[in-house]
Amino acid sequence: MNYRHQWPSIPGAFDAYHAAYDYNASEINSGFGLIFNREDAGSFGLTTNQIAFSYSYRFRLNRNTYLAPGMKFGFVSRGIDFGKLVFNDQLESNSASTLDMDAFADQNVNYLNIDFGGLLYSENYWVGFSASHLNRPNQSLLGDDAVAQLPIKYNFQAGYKFSLSGPTIKNRNAKDITAALLYEAQERYDQLDLGAYYNHEPFVFGFWYRGIPLFKKYEGVPQNNDAVIVLVGYSLPDRNLRVGYSYDITISRLATNSAGAHEISIVYEVASKKKKRRSRKFIVPCAKF
Repeated sequence: MNYRHQWPSIPGAFDAYHAAYDYNASEINSGFGLIFNREDAGSFGLTTNQIAFSYSYRFRLNRNTYLAPGMKFGFVSRGIDFGKLVFNDQLESNSASTLDMDAFADQNVNYLNIDFGGLLYSENYWVGFSASHLNRPNQSLLGDDAVAQLPIKYNFQAGYKFSLSGPTIKNRNAKDITAALLYEAQERYDQLDLGAYYNHEPFVFGFWYRGIPLFKKYEGVPQNNDAVIVLVGYSLPDRNLRVGYSYDITISRLATNSAGAHEISIVYEVASKKKKRRSRKFIVPCAKF
């Protein structure tokens, strides 16, 4: 589960809620997922709700390398409170609004969203690619005649885990460093995240940078520096419960106005004692948060 509160000092701050359950069906080399998302944005009640189902199949390429392609099918409901909007003719003095607000009542849009991805991984590394909104759904809030297709978003991620300690009992006091990157592109917009985690059970510390000033520059446009992120996580002793907190330190021109972003994460793992040893070798070496 995740909760994110972004830019709290700006009116209409962004709030995001996420809950997911993943099941590793190792006996059939498959993974199943159920995902719930909600996003609240702006001062006018713009909300996006999604429930999705995911499936992946795991191929064993050799003794230590696996390939897992997957699909996700989601149902999305998006809407806005039109009663909170202010139009030009409502600002004119001595002028009654000519808008028929009843025409905007309950103008929610519902659509199917389809994503595809794949992950190549071994004991110490992973490389992944995904494409979201493959069906380019129409997310317009203005009725059937308006078209606002959601562009395809491409995602590339990779990482490597450097072990700093040998095998330990129940992974307590294990030490390792994980380096990772995430690149996303959607039409002419893109974003690059670079980060690293230091894991010393039961603690994990993370540091990320978001922005691509070295790779893309536009004339007359400030450098694309967004934020640096710090994270701390803790794993409860002898339990599969992990709690994490991260804070985005804004370094763009919004730095003095946004107050950053807060995010809380909770992860709980359930493992069968009989299958725990067998299933552990299939776990992707990426960081828990």
